[in-house]
Amino acid sequence: MNLQLTLTWEEAKEIANSQIFKHFQEYLKDIELELLQGSWEGLTYDQIAETYHHSVNYIRGDIGPKLWHKLSIALAEEVTKNNFKGALERAWKKQQASSSNNLSFPEGSVPLSSPFYIEREGIESLCYETVVKSGSLLRIKAPSGMGKTSLIMRVLAHAQAHKCQAVYIDLRSVERSILISLEKFLRWLCLTVSRQLKVENQLNTYWDTEILGSNDNCTVYFEEYLFTSIKEPLVLGLDEVDRLFPYTEIIEDFFGMLRSWHEKGKISQKWKQFHLVIAHSTEVYIPLDMNQSPFNAGIPVELSEFNQQQITSLAHLHQLNWNKTQIENLMEIIGGHPYLVRLAMYEVSTQKVTLDQLLKEAATEAGIYSNHLRRHLETLQQDTPETQALKQAFKEVVTSAKPIELDSMQIYKLHSMGLVRRLDNQVKPRCQLYREYFRRVLSEK
Repeated sequence: MNLQLTLTWEEAKEIANSQIFKHFQEYLKDIELELLQGSWEGLTYDQIAETYHHSVNYIRGDIGPKLWHKLSIALAEEVTKNNFKGALERAWKKQQASSSNNLSFPEGSVPLSSPFYIEREGIESLCYETVVKSGSLLRIKAPSGMGKTSLIMRVLAHAQAHKCQAVYIDLRSVERSILISLEKFLRWLCLTVSRQLKVENQLNTYWDTEILGSNDNCTVYFEEYLFTSIKEPLVLGLDEVDRLFPYTEIIEDFFGMLRSWHEKGKISQKWKQFHLVIAHSTEVYIPLDMNQSPFNAGIPVELSEFNQQQITSLAHLHQLNWNKTQIENLMEIIGGHPYLVRLAMYEVSTQKVTLDQLLKEAATEAGIYSNHLRRHLETLQQDTPETQALKQAFKEVVTSAKPIELDSMQIYKLHSMGLVRRLDNQVKPRCQLYREYFRRVLSEK
């Protein structure tokens, strides 16, 4: 491919960021991106400083030399303001070859080393800036399949690169027998964190069941044992916290404890070294006191769908020379849903199906999305009164030509599943794929 025709600034930024992360476990800072973009557009140091309101001496004498040095290390060649485009072109060609050789089926999170991770504008930089701050709380919110886990893994990797200890816990892994008891759950949490930090289990030493309650015991274990056992700040990443919502035995006390830990971080030197990252699907429907909930504190981040530019970049990574019309045709059916987009590109790039055939069969049992659609259908067909009502509500959504109003809990659950898009107090199908498939199969039931 010809660089001038295919390598856009957004793609050049992705290449630079991916190479920097690969070598330094961090992404380019905002001011470095401003310098890189200004240089990409042919601006002088003076013009870049004026455009982005920085001191020219700071840009030319500090940020510039450091940026070109970092890129030189990451790209394994000498990089300057004059030759960086050529260096990025060569890295881009290597990445293209690597992408075709390492193409794997898109399931689960995107590995840290994968070239297929696409950044959202401003999201990653906000997360990286937040997670290293003392006593920080970062809340990542999005429906299933939008990339929460892929982002949280990068946030934790960034924290580790900045001298933090990071612990990742996927709450889907907790057994139900643990979740029906606050005592068991908090002891499980403490033991899990201890193991990941590779410190000895001292639960029996620090857990006083005669005087202290479960929350107090858990707090003591972190404060008096875990914090003193490690030298660096602790970043705790809790993924899929929605798993806890149905368990009324633990949610109020547990989430209240997390909020109290965050508040302690504002005044206590010990708790300033505790950083919390939680990921969940859309709004939290459980009734929590606003002063005891972690869901109205800290920095909220909501993941959006890919836009046309990001989908184009991802197509190039898959070596697909799709034009604007082809991209638009795909988005007309599936929107910018990250998983659905990546699955389409995988199937086409591995030559299992053409784009035209994929679009024609998308909502049918013969299409590439049949398993994905069937999993949603199975969820809606569970034999409970609540689920039956939810299925009927979604049937009304997909058969209506206009957005409709639903019960707030039904909106929450359908949005958490990623099936609907909210428009004020109304909803419509998230994409044409869902409308066509569920309009057919729910009418058959």
